[in-house]
Amino acid sequence: MARRRPERSSQKVSSGNQQLRIIGGEWRGRKLNFPEVEGLRPTPDRVRETLFNWLASYIPGGRCLDLFCGSGALGFEALSRGASHVTMLDNSAMVIRQLRQNIQDLKTQSAELISDSALEWLDKRSADLEVQFDVVFIDPPFRKDLAGQCCLLLEQKNLLANNAMIYLETEKELTDPIVPDNWNLYREKTAGQVTYRLYQRAEADS
Repeated sequence: MARRRPERSSQKVSSGNQQLRIIGGEWRGRKLNFPEVEGLRPTPDRVRETLFNWLASYIPGGRCLDLFCGSGALGFEALSRGASHVTMLDNSAMVIRQLRQNIQDLKTQSAELISDSALEWLDKRSADLEVQFDVVFIDPPFRKDLAGQCCLLLEQKNLLANNAMIYLETEKELTDPIVPDNWNLYREKTAGQVTYRLYQRAEADS
């Protein structure tokens, strides 16, 4: 999971950083810091390996969106594996500061960092003017009814390329997440208390 954290007012922060390891591509083996904020931890290596195996033919050259990016594990992994650009969102100032440092350390100009909540940012998009994404990562806090809202807004705001791939990570008990009718389930697995799904978008009927 990229993160499982409560509202910022109740976050517990301790000194020091934790580290994640990029597992494939140009930066394979590089270690990056992320803040020691309660509930924030990167998607486990095993899950990331499975996900990026699923996405192997979609990441190179792709434009990606990482909502609820947290540690940045998914966005940085995508860049390492050849994504042309990744837009990363988070609403924690502490997280944003560390992500900005990681972007500088990696010397990449292909990452765009946005400090905003995912729902507010999505709601502000203009359907006729937006860049469209080839791959989207959605890993919201559990049990806050955010996943379905994000999925529907992505479609409503015309943010997805034809045949875009959408990764959705949720609590295991959410057995039937709400997604647009033109999203087809491509892969699905459960690891511990987490279920992760990959959808492929078909062009919506006009």
